[in-house]
Amino acid sequence: MSTYDLYTKTLKAANTTEDPIWQVPATGSARFSWEYDDGRDRLLALYQKGKDKQWDGSRRIDWELEVDPYDPLGTPDDVLTLYGTRHWAKMTEKDKAELRRHYASWQFSQFLHGEQGAMICAARIVESVPDLDAKFYSATQTMDEARHAEVYGRFLHEKIGMLYPINDNLQGLLGDTLRDARWDMPYLGMQVLIEGLALAAFGMIRDTTDKPLPKQILAYVMQDEARHVAFGRMALRDYYRQLTDAELREREEFVIEGCYLMRDRLRGVEVLENFGIGRREAEELSEQSEFLHLFRKLLFSRIVPCVKDIGLWGERLQKAYLDMGVFDLGDSNLDLLMTQDEEIAEALDRERFATEEAERVAEVEEAVAQGAAEAES
Repeated sequence: MSTYDLYTKTLKAANTTEDPIWQVPATGSARFSWEYDDGRDRLLALYQKGKDKQWDGSRRIDWELEVDPYDPLGTPDDVLTLYGTRHWAKMTEKDKAELRRHYASWQFSQFLHGEQGAMICAARIVESVPDLDAKFYSATQTMDEARHAEVYGRFLHEKIGMLYPINDNLQGLLGDTLRDARWDMPYLGMQVLIEGLALAAFGMIRDTTDKPLPKQILAYVMQDEARHVAFGRMALRDYYRQLTDAELREREEFVIEGCYLMRDRLRGVEVLENFGIGRREAEELSEQSEFLHLFRKLLFSRIVPCVKDIGLWGERLQKAYLDMGVFDLGDSNLDLLMTQDEEIAEALDRERFATEEAERVAEVEEAVAQGAAEAES
């Protein structure tokens, strides 16, 4: 079955079905380095870690786990945008289950599209970044992002059976990131903004869902993303020390615009439109959602401290974060958050392997006992 057969009607009615390939004109230069012995110890250590931590999405994740497509994340009623509205009062239990399916599909579809964007940006970084140590690490990240797209795609195809098209504003930010000729912009747009947004969303679902399969997927993806954010911080912090005030302001303007765009436009309005609610009302209902306000606060928990850490902390950017109510997040301990992401994935592995080992021991003991019983008879 083609993926296009699983897309919701918002895409089936759109002209994008006529051309399944989105083409973004490439700009900038491919850069080669003939220095093979030199490299920053921190980045080379991260490159080694990137090689050591590769995993197979077909084996590490337990795809035999059952998933209810109409409640794939265990979403409670009160976090759904329509809860408590006149629309909710008219909905049957079947309608509410379908709403949960659509929201999960929308969320994981944006994850999927974002991971493909991250894969392409990482490949662009391999091409354009001038330092060989950064090229080495970006090559491992390209493989990571391919694996993430693989597992999100499989979850949507096999467990939910429905996909949403990429959100227009996410696509716009991705396009702006890729079209910029400056080699550092894929770092800034993808590693800091889009990946930071994704990590916040991943973490919220990972920490609240009681469903083991999506928890596994999100935990293992976040383990990789902890390295990716560390890479972006290292590379950009070193480079931005060399830039003029005017060059730094240009990048701060890009960050400000991207942050407002993600805060105001990533609301899942498309889901409500699929339930027959007009766009204007869907936007109003989304703005009234307490869950959305909480998510917006968490949305910047990874972005603001990273932006501050890499040296983009001018007056206008600080004012923008004060306006968004997230300025205080600049003092968050990003290293601690990333360490926790890695530890959660490792704890899941230990728990899963301990369970599997106990099952194998029980099978052996049962076989031995059965053999002894047969020998006695």
